[in-house]
Amino acid sequence: MSDKAKIAIVGFGNIGKAVLNSVNQNNELHGDMEPVGIITRDPARTCSQLPDNSGVSSNQIYTLKDEKAWTDLDADVAILCGGSKEDLPHQGPIFARNFNTVDSFDTHKDIAGYFATMSGIARAEGTLSLVSGGWDPGTFSLERVLGNAFIPGSNPRGFYGLDDEGGLSMGHGDAIRKVKGVADARQYTHAIHESMEDLESDGKLELAPGQMHWRECVVVLENDTPEERERVSGEIQSMPKYFNEYRTEVEFTTQENLDANYSEMHHDGAVITSGNTADGNRGSIEYRNTWPSNPDGTAGILTACARAVHKMSKDGQTGAITMLDVPASKYSPHSRQELLKKFM
Repeated sequence: MSDKAKIAIVGFGNIGKAVLNSVNQNNELHGDMEPVGIITRDPARTCSQLPDNSGVSSNQIYTLKDEKAWTDLDADVAILCGGSKEDLPHQGPIFARNFNTVDSFDTHKDIAGYFATMSGIARAEGTLSLVSGGWDPGTFSLERVLGNAFIPGSNPRGFYGLDDEGGLSMGHGDAIRKVKGVADARQYTHAIHESMEDLESDGKLELAPGQMHWRECVVVLENDTPEERERVSGEIQSMPKYFNEYRTEVEFTTQENLDANYSEMHHDGAVITSGNTADGNRGSIEYRNTWPSNPDGTAGILTACARAVHKMSKDGQTGAITMLDVPASKYSPHSRQELLKKFM
């Protein structure tokens, strides 16, 4: 392996495009990574969407089904940009057999099982896989662990969609689009601000998911009839791990209206930790992020994770890890001397 990480991008939807931009930005700023290929279901569409300065040529775009073609790709890390509902459970194990990987698997209740699967495969193949990167799970996971450690006995919680418009959830939108009869959809998460205030005043408060957020779903149907609306609404609202624990409102619209009025990809959130120190004084910690573009924010984190995986793989580490297992310096392009001088 060279010092410059060679990055393959798997999937070229919103996240894949943002990851390509982030890899090129890091290459321009720090010169420590470069894109070497895109693996996609639709190479023709991907070619048509590549910007002139993408750093990827048409002969570096591979068909996902053509495993023989991309298996020999000279890549240090593959960033998997598919959805958590169907793509990553299938693609993660396949790519971990051939490459070091980074993904954003975000079905919280299934992370332990997915981690175990990826760990077994990566250890057997001598690769390293960072699973569930991004901001939640990911950076928010880090802040929950740190908050609980710094304020013993506290119960850190993450809230998303803090402003009135809520925040675009890419994974939940992808899950809706998998429902039969759905042509397109957006899903916006809304924080319940009263619960945020309650947690700040009582750091040990136990909050169920439905007490923290509600879900807004905007859906375009292939065949918009009253019967289809009733069926699709029921399937969305009863979908386990995504909607069945929340108040979920489903609104139907046209493709034209969706494209015109629901194209914003903003999202934001905060992790709140509150509790008493040993002498009984009230303390609180808050970590917040605001993303005008959720894909761009997520991509920046995944790209930093790829840098860390490249470094840790060169050190001989194999198996599966999460962002909790990575020393902060591994995410950074800077030397230890620079980190001590500029960031300590």
